[in-house]
Amino acid sequence: MQFRHSAEIWRDFPGLVPGVLLAEGITKDAEVGALIAEFHAVAEARLAQAQEGELPEIQAWRRAFSRMGLKPTQYRCAAESLLRRFRKERSLPRIHPLIDLCNAVSLAFAVPVAVFDLARIVDQLEVRYATGKESYLTFSGEVEHPAVGEIIFADGAEQAHARRWTNRQSGRSAVRESTARVLIVAEALHESAAAEMPHLLSALSDGLGAAWSAAPRSTVLSAAAPRFAC
Repeated sequence: MQFRHSAEIWRDFPGLVPGVLLAEGITKDAEVGALIAEFHAVAEARLAQAQEGELPEIQAWRRAFSRMGLKPTQYRCAAESLLRRFRKERSLPRIHPLIDLCNAVSLAFAVPVAVFDLARIVDQLEVRYATGKESYLTFSGEVEHPAVGEIIFADGAEQAHARRWTNRQSGRSAVRESTARVLIVAEALHESAAAEMPHLLSALSDGLGAAWSAAPRSTVLSAAAPRFAC
């Protein structure tokens, strides 16, 4: 099994910097409260200086969404949505320790971070343009079909595991109590992303090691090296 971005995505978004991480041994009962507090403090400090829409990481995603034909303030990347909620409420709901950790890292770095249960993915996971044949399962159990040309995360069974790129993840491969093996994908488009993505992956790796005694494998992908073996 492998993860990759299609050649068309690299062609159209040459500034893309994806970081990927594979972790095993995930359980539902890990304690991540102290880790989350550290990342929340970083986010609070950043938001004290500027609102989320002014951050270069978010501005880069807004430009990408505009290029996809989406209104950036109607369809927000996952990191912007989290930051917006955090700015208003100064907290995020606790869902699962791994999701909570990844959301906190996403807040601190202002970069979308997605987590996929690998047991729910067939053959491969590719970020590509939809053909119109894919099916997407919402968290409420409804089935949708992404429009032709929409950027999705698709597996070998024509299942879309995320819609509108970093806007909305599917309920099909979401982390649940039984999740043990995950693929974490962080994607950035801003100017300094190449220098910062290794620090994001390191933060995730350190958190996984502290909370689950995990020894994750990670890398930063590029157009020249676009594949990650899962």
